[in-house]
Amino acid sequence: MSDQHSFETLAIHAGNTADPLTGAVVPPIYQVSTYKQDGVGGLRGGYEYSRSANPTRTALEENLAALEGGRRGLAFASGLAAEDCLLRTLLTPGDHVVIPNDAYGGTFRLFAKVASRWGVEFSVADTSDVAAVRAAIQPRTKAIWVETPSNPLLGITDIAAIAGVARSAGARLVVDNTFASPYLQQPLALGADVVVHSTTKYMGGHSDVVGGALIVNDSELSEELAYHQNAMGAVAGPFDAWLVLRGIKTLAVRMDRHTENATKVADLLTRHPKVSHVLYPGLPEHQGHEIAAKQMKAFGGMVSFRVAGGEQAAVEVCNRAKLFTLGESLGGVESLLEHPGRMTHASAAGSPLEVPADLVRLSVGIENGDDLLADLTQALG
Repeated sequence: MSDQHSFETLAIHAGNTADPLTGAVVPPIYQVSTYKQDGVGGLRGGYEYSRSANPTRTALEENLAALEGGRRGLAFASGLAAEDCLLRTLLTPGDHVVIPNDAYGGTFRLFAKVASRWGVEFSVADTSDVAAVRAAIQPRTKAIWVETPSNPLLGITDIAAIAGVARSAGARLVVDNTFASPYLQQPLALGADVVVHSTTKYMGGHSDVVGGALIVNDSELSEELAYHQNAMGAVAGPFDAWLVLRGIKTLAVRMDRHTENATKVADLLTRHPKVSHVLYPGLPEHQGHEIAAKQMKAFGGMVSFRVAGGEQAAVEVCNRAKLFTLGESLGGVESLLEHPGRMTHASAAGSPLEVPADLVRLSVGIENGDDLLADLTQALG
């Protein structure tokens, strides 16, 4: 499908060609491990074994590439599986990576507890500060890793500016685009080399699938990633790929509603006496507001805030919520809240990435906005 179509049209049609046998408008779930060959090496459509390729996964990968404006998309069993494949492809022992000072806890754990044992080194920098990123670069820096908006502090990084820093250093720029989704932000167009997604989140959108993705423009890098994807094997299964494809069809309309509700929530929280600070890039007072407005279509559905009463008060807010479900993950149609310090970011405790103990993170869903505001009001007490 032509990439000249609008995002909404691509989300529904890219990779979703009608089944040639039956005319089914939804790609079938090819729940199959192997494929009949027409003579030795006579593959039909290039399919021989579903770790290497599966038609349902191919449909998703084509869709992901189209939405991010990339040459190739690769689908994985989880976001961390995608990150692991990327690290093993880009790096060798002794190489160095600059990572954010507010990265997702699982990403930090991957670097600190897994990649470090393989001899990969990393430095932590405030990626919203271009000078700080430049200062963190070392002779063997091969990648700069960015989350924007970041998890859970909703920090904003100027992708185009950091892309320039990466090019000058001969390093790749990796952007985790999970919080924004390609509907709101397209890092490849801003100079990034690799886009990472946890498709578990907004892409799937219904809290019923775990998956990850990498999208790139460089043909040589795409072949290297595909080789490692096959060699390591942490691929998206056909049913999981199908679920993500289904979710993506409504991504645009969901993100519009997520953003609409999050804006209302952020406004309520800024006026509440028991909230000391609201972290949402849509607020004019947010440090990264102007950059976010420049590189994002809208500001998304994630809101974090600090509770004036401290850690225990933050925990009590989480426990009192009713419509906001207490749980990890994000990006589903239902609203979630969590205490990052004790939940998703516990692995960062005691590190430079440790999050404030009084922080609550919200994934604002697509329910009625007034109902969400009422629930937060009662939860805050």
